[in-house]
Amino acid sequence: QLQLVESGGGLVQPGGSLRLACVASGFTLDYYRIGWFRQAPGKEREGVSCISANGISTEYADSVKGRFTISRDNAKNTVFLQMNSLKPEDTAVYYCAAVRMAYKGTYYYTSLKVDPYNYWGRGTQVTVSS
Repeated sequence: QLQLVESGGGLVQPGGSLRLACVASGFTLDYYRIGWFRQAPGKEREGVSCISANGISTEYADSVKGRFTISRDNAKNTVFLQMNSLKPEDTAVYYCAAVRMAYKGTYYYTSLKVDPYNYWGRGTQVTVSS
């Protein structure tokens, strides 16, 4: 069974850091583009960051550029999201998602849109508050 499990969320003060992890089971992440998304109460789910299937390309939402870093370790079947300088507006449930790239020519593609992703984790809560 294909499954994504997020971890690393929690309560942190403004200016603090958290490192989220997304572990895949039931499949290997080698040919998958991985995205991190978040959803705050009353708001739509939004793309935060993504990393291409080959790990070469990354993309970030303007709101997190310079503060968040995405990386992947295919040997551990894991994708990370390092979040620094956290702000109260970063408070949300964070989800990781995956989509398999069908062709080698698409291995460097990135996207922060929700639609292309067809495997989703259950999310981890991040709360930034003093």
